[in-house]
Amino acid sequence: SPSLNLLKMMGSESTWRLAMRILVNLPAGFFTRLELKPIFDRLHQMGQIRCTSYDTPEQIAEDLCWAQAVIMWSWPTLSEQMLDRAKDLQYLGQIDVDCPTAKAAMERGIAMSLSKGGWSPAVAELALGLMLSCLRKTSEYHIQMRSATETWVENFPTDIDGNERQLTGRSVGIVGLGRIGQRLAQLLQPFNITLHVTDPYVSDAVLKKYQAKRVSIDELCEMSEVLVLCAAENDGTRKVIDEDQIQRLRKQAVFINVARSALVDYHALAKRLEQGDVIAALDVFDEEPLSKDHVLRNLPNTYLTPHRGGGLVESLNRCVGWLVDDLQALQRKERRLHAMDQSMLIALGG
Repeated sequence: SPSLNLLKMMGSESTWRLAMRILVNLPAGFFTRLELKPIFDRLHQMGQIRCTSYDTPEQIAEDLCWAQAVIMWSWPTLSEQMLDRAKDLQYLGQIDVDCPTAKAAMERGIAMSLSKGGWSPAVAELALGLMLSCLRKTSEYHIQMRSATETWVENFPTDIDGNERQLTGRSVGIVGLGRIGQRLAQLLQPFNITLHVTDPYVSDAVLKKYQAKRVSIDELCEMSEVLVLCAAENDGTRKVIDEDQIQRLRKQAVFINVARSALVDYHALAKRLEQGDVIAALDVFDEEPLSKDHVLRNLPNTYLTPHRGGGLVESLNRCVGWLVDDLQALQRKERRLHAMDQSMLIALGG
């Protein structure tokens, strides 16, 4: 046919671009956000698109066999058997991924890209905001002003609250110097802090870049005036902050979790918070949504946000846009900026 002859006349790279079958499996809201329209417009220029919102392996199986490229979040999990049946699949771009899926895809020669780093800038900024809010008590003052229960300075400087502090010059500890931790370290540089880090995988070169010192988790808890959890959840980080570490927190320390609740013994943390001698800011919880009568809601030294760390439109643009960028790079036989390799499996618990 004329169209087939035209394809044959064009290079194989152009042929793939025109004929590419792209499956985009994301929650339905992704397809209705106007801010993401330019990204989907790019995809439509690259090939034939199927937009789906499947939750189970059974639902996605048929379209997976059809696709040459897949862009998705982290579910449904793609088993080895499913990937074996996806004979034409050449690219798998995911916002997040479990270790078995990533390993199986790479073993089958499928180009794998990961864009979960797209959440990191927003999460790091939230962490910085919580640090400042806890040290300067801005949330507490806001609540008091709203309810007309605030106390104004009358006997200056006698009635200054000694527990209200500036961030500049503090000792800050970070658990996990990955993308979130490094962005936070960058944001903290103007504050002239002393930075300590617990991360068994971060290189000495990265530590030097941020003028950070590697210490044990026990040392980190004991020396940090502000302690921030930024690590991914895996076999090595679950309950990295247990009852022993929580008891090691210095008095009036600020404890911030913008990572995952599984990193912390929340029961032990609540008990320490009830003593009133530490401050916490928590964005993640064992129970989400948090029950209305949860003990953490009633502790005046605890600041809560409803898992909003990365949830910004800018994050969505990065997470989806980066996967489209890498698909386009693969078409053009250029380097993919967000490609996964075997060395990254350890961070996924593999």
